[in-house]
Amino acid sequence: MAESKQPALADLVLANKEQTEAEKVTDFIWMVRDSSNAYLVTTDDGDVMVNTGFSPNAEKNVTLLAPRRTGPLRYIVLTQSHADHFGGLKAFREADTKVIGGPGFEQALFDMMDLQPFFGPRTRKLWGAVLGNNARPPDPGPIEPDIPVDRELTLEVGQRTFQLISVLQGETVDSLVVWMPKEKVAFIGNVHGPVWLSFPFLNTLRGDKPRLVEHYLKAIRRIRDLGAELLITGHGPPIVGAAQIKADLTKMIDAVEWTRNYTLEGMKAGKDVHTLMREVELPDELTIGEFHGKVSWGVKSIWREYAGWFHYEDGTTELYGVPRRSVHGDIAELAGGADKLAARARQRLDAGEPLEALHLVEIALNADPKLRAALEVKRDASALLLERSGGQNLSETMWLRSEIAECEEALS
Repeated sequence: MAESKQPALADLVLANKEQTEAEKVTDFIWMVRDSSNAYLVTTDDGDVMVNTGFSPNAEKNVTLLAPRRTGPLRYIVLTQSHADHFGGLKAFREADTKVIGGPGFEQALFDMMDLQPFFGPRTRKLWGAVLGNNARPPDPGPIEPDIPVDRELTLEVGQRTFQLISVLQGETVDSLVVWMPKEKVAFIGNVHGPVWLSFPFLNTLRGDKPRLVEHYLKAIRRIRDLGAELLITGHGPPIVGAAQIKADLTKMIDAVEWTRNYTLEGMKAGKDVHTLMREVELPDELTIGEFHGKVSWGVKSIWREYAGWFHYEDGTTELYGVPRRSVHGDIAELAGGADKLAARARQRLDAGEPLEALHLVEIALNADPKLRAALEVKRDASALLLERSGGQNLSETMWLRSEIAECEEALS
């Protein structure tokens, strides 16, 4: 089967490899591309950094921006508590630099770092093939902002004004937007997600605190209302022009609102979440990218936001800590052995039904983890799903590639 193409998000997070000098955004803004971009803003009384990139690239980023420095580094603004935003902090920070973080930055960072035994293997499965060894960034230790922002904070540095605006649950609960009202420039980090004009990932595959859909919509409306003429994001080039920025933001808002309403109407009509996920399709005029999040995953996130963890259709066992896999051995025995399930799975796969095949091999492999026939079906079903995906969505692509690689390793 044909290998799917490299997802767009993978190219964005690897852009630093090819960069040999800082990119000019305006006469006073310079950018270094990274897993999340770092920006230098110059004033006539020192400099301001908006994010600092990823720790493995910190020294390179400092070197790239050094020729563009105009004075002491007054502030570093961290738009969120993810490692690709604060990773270069120690390399950039000077003795008198003040670090600014959003509401709950320290707690959000602690939660993420403290749970690395849980999140780490998941992150490496999804991102390891893209980031290589950088998928295991060093523990930054405690990062305590000198200036925490509760809702809004205004800074005056030389001739420039920086208005820092809290936008709850952009990509993290501590997200900040940096608005320069005189210049009509907004730095929005990854409030919208890591790829512009794309559906948000309300709850990542790695695992994260759920982002409520209404908070996402409120954040994007707040950014739209600024009236920016230059919008600078965490990944990729800036978006230029007030009309284009407003149109793009409106389209993202409308697409997510449509998905929320579709989900709620489906719930009222008695449809289950899997039916809604299968049937959802944005109207043509609202179609946006699915590079990080997907519309169908948005349906599932919104469903759970409104309905909670208990699935009525799954019945009593949802109330207790005994998973379905605890009886997979019984099912395999009743089917005449795990090999029988693997053979039926192969039939479903040959009929063009890879998901049904995976349901069957999950039971077979829980009964017999080394069964070659089941591993081969799992590998081939994952490859078919990868081919059908088109390689647009990073998490889907990397998950399926990892599943294929694990099967190949087990088979060898």
